[in-house]
Amino acid sequence: MKRVILIVLDSLGVGAMPDAAAYGDTGADTLGHIWQSCPDMKFPHLRAQGFANVDAITAAANLGTTAATGAFGRCSEASKGKDTITGHWEIAGLQTDVPFLTFEHFPEDFIRRFEKEIGREVLGNYPASGTVIIEDLGPEHEATGKPIVYTSHDSVFQIAACTDVIPLAQLYEFCETARALLTGPIQVGRVIARPYIIEGGRRVRTSDRRDYSVPPPEKTLLDILTEADRGVTSIGKIHDIFSGCGTGTSIHTEDNAHGIRVTIEEMKKDGASLIFTNLVDFDSKYGHRRDPAGYAKAIEEFDAALPEIQAALRPDDILLLTADHGNDPIHSGFDHTREYIPLALYGKNVRPAKDLGTRTSFADIGASVADYLGVPATAHGVSFLGEIL
Repeated sequence: MKRVILIVLDSLGVGAMPDAAAYGDTGADTLGHIWQSCPDMKFPHLRAQGFANVDAITAAANLGTTAATGAFGRCSEASKGKDTITGHWEIAGLQTDVPFLTFEHFPEDFIRRFEKEIGREVLGNYPASGTVIIEDLGPEHEATGKPIVYTSHDSVFQIAACTDVIPLAQLYEFCETARALLTGPIQVGRVIARPYIIEGGRRVRTSDRRDYSVPPPEKTLLDILTEADRGVTSIGKIHDIFSGCGTGTSIHTEDNAHGIRVTIEEMKKDGASLIFTNLVDFDSKYGHRRDPAGYAKAIEEFDAALPEIQAALRPDDILLLTADHGNDPIHSGFDHTREYIPLALYGKNVRPAKDLGTRTSFADIGASVADYLGVPATAHGVSFLGEIL
C-alpha cells in the first residue's frame, strides 16, 4: 500500500515572501537567520534531503547546495494570513481568501459575557508572550483564581491557568465556552488552553495544551482520504487544527521527541495511507520566545532522528517534510512571519536532486498526496507528482 508520511516542522520558514511587508515581516528568514546566528548548527541529513538547496536562495543563508537525495523546493502561501490553521489547511488543499480576525484587545462586551458564563473575572486581555504573561499576572491569578486571557498577532484567544488553581478539566470547559462565544464578527481561528504548573518555584507550561479551532469550511485532503477509507493517522496538534474533521486516529504528543517517536511507531503499523505529524516545539518553544539557539538545537535533534525515520520507510512510502509558516527568532516581535515553506521529499520512488522550484501554493502538497494515493483531487493545488517519480 502506498503511504505518505507528512511531517510539518512547525514554523520553519525559508525566507520572506514578496508580500511580507504587508505583514510587517520584511527580511524574515527563519532557517537562514538561525543558521546565521548559530553557524555551528549541524543538520547534515536535512541538508542532504535538500534543505540547503531550498534556503541557499535567501539572502541570509549561505549554506551551499548539496547533491540532494530527494526532491526539493519551496511553496508560496496563496491564502491570506500567516497562522497555523491557514497554513495547515492550505497544505491540505483548502485556500483561505479572507484572513482570520486578530485583536489587540478583545471587545469588552465579549469579555463581560465570557466572565458571566464562567462565573469569574479575568486578567489580561492584551497581546503578550505566553511565558511572559504568566510571570507578570501569575501571582494575581494564583491568589484570586481569575484566569489569564491574552492574544498575539495570530488569530487566537488564549487562556492560561495554573492547574493547582483551575483544574485542567475546568480550563478546557472555559475554552469551550469561549469558542462558543467567539463567532460571527469576533470569530477567531483558535481558542487555546495554556495550562501551567509551579515547579521548583518556576512557572512551567505543561504539554496539556489544547486548541479549539473553527472547523474547515470545505473538504480537505483528510476528508477525501477518510471518505475513500484510506486511513489517516494524525499526530500532535493535527486533530485540533482540523477540529477533528477527517483526522482519523489522533495521537496527542508531549513534545518534538515524543512526536518523532510516535511517528516512527505508527510507520511500523498497517492501516493509514497518510501519517500527518506536527512538531510544534520549533514554533511554541523557540520561535515565539525568540530563541535562535534553542531553535537550532531543536533542528539538530530532528536531524539526528531523520535517519531512523527514513529507515522506517517502506518501498512505496514517500516522506514529505515541510512547514506551515515562519517564526523567525531574529525578527522583531514574538509572532509568526510571512515566509515560504520548504518542500523536501524522500523515498525509493522519488527522483534524487529534483528541483521543484517555487510552487504557487502550499496546496500543491495536498494535491500531490491525493494524486499519489489515488483519491479525488483537492479543491486547490497542482500536483507535482509527475515531476518527482
